[in-house]
Amino acid sequence: MSHYKSYPVHKDSGVEWLGLVPKHWSVVPFKWLAVIQNGKDYKDVETDEEGFPVIGSGGEFARASKSLFNGESVLLGRKGTIDRPLYINGPFWTVDTMFYTLIGPKAVGKYLYYCSLTIQFDKYSTNTALPSMTQEVLGQIPFAVPEIQEQRTIAAHLDRQTARIDGLVNTKTRFIELLREKRQALITHAVTKGLDPTAKMKDSGVEWLGEVPEHWTVKQLGYFADVLRGKFTHRPRNDPAFYDGDFPFIQTGDITGTSRYITSYKQTLNERGIAVSKEFPKGTLVMAIAANIGDVAILNFPAYFPDSVVGLLPTGENDLMFLFYLMQAMKQPMLTTASISTQMNLNIEKIVALVAAQPPLHEQVQIVAYIDRETARIDTLTSKTERSIELLKERRSALITAAVTGQIDVRENTVRQDQLAA
Repeated sequence: MSHYKSYPVHKDSGVEWLGLVPKHWSVVPFKWLAVIQNGKDYKDVETDEEGFPVIGSGGEFARASKSLFNGESVLLGRKGTIDRPLYINGPFWTVDTMFYTLIGPKAVGKYLYYCSLTIQFDKYSTNTALPSMTQEVLGQIPFAVPEIQEQRTIAAHLDRQTARIDGLVNTKTRFIELLREKRQALITHAVTKGLDPTAKMKDSGVEWLGEVPEHWTVKQLGYFADVLRGKFTHRPRNDPAFYDGDFPFIQTGDITGTSRYITSYKQTLNERGIAVSKEFPKGTLVMAIAANIGDVAILNFPAYFPDSVVGLLPTGENDLMFLFYLMQAMKQPMLTTASISTQMNLNIEKIVALVAAQPPLHEQVQIVAYIDRETARIDTLTSKTERSIELLKERRSALITAAVTGQIDVRENTVRQDQLAA
């Protein structure tokens, strides 16, 4: 932000986190800028018709037959998610876990919104278990505020700059989505078609597989590996007498998000726990069969599983890493066979009956090497793009903070942009 000028004269704000502010600015509490109101339960006004937006901490999630307020307002969380201020201008209803504001004559709504984004919510929250904010606490939070016209100028500049940054973030986010789609397509093609584009093909007789190399064998998954279900027979499952020992207990959440190997876990069993569970060796391919169905990872140490997890132990001429990639390709076919009760789940019989194509072992090893190499390139590019998004978001936050605390003077930049736009 070196291209911005500083204000010529500053004063001590008297607030530690604000520090110095421009001399002509005021430091006032939130309640001097807006009247804070409680939202209301929306059940009595919920409608399936067009209606008005019902706003929660994550934005609109329902419609209401009438509005609670019509106009410019900053919405803030009262309980639960309290660190995501929202700006709205128009008729809306907001829920009883939210505050909405009536903007006063000394504030510009958008400027107050940007100020709200700088609140150190963890400092002001009144409850650590369930983050909460009271009207009294919120109303006392100090903001640095210039005159109305300067607020408008700052808000307009931030609107333009944040829109530009958000556009870049959206473009990069879409690029990451495309990279992930490309990664999955590469894996699926390699484990179902092989690496030789000149290989003779045959119809597998299986819809998701289509044609496969003629020399590959089409067989059920039970011929690729022993598929063993995890076990934890004691009820209730959360009985603390069986936990907090020395033995790793892998659950579905430990599988999701791993790149390949499970290296950490959140729960352990004691001697009583392992007596009602089942141990799996290092090198087991672990798969979730409830909740996040089809997520897979490789166990990097001996561990125990509940019955929401299965272990696959490759048999015969089957490579562990090939099976790892094959199961990633088979996730969608598995989802189509999953049964739905309160949540989706998959049983052993359905898993072992799934059909895939088995290449010779030496070809499996070649396929794994190819996938490792190509996905590493994609993963590197994905990581770089994710890091660039983080930097953009950090820049966005820093720009807002600097502008609404008077660390930078955006007025000249705004005039220049207005002239260019004209």
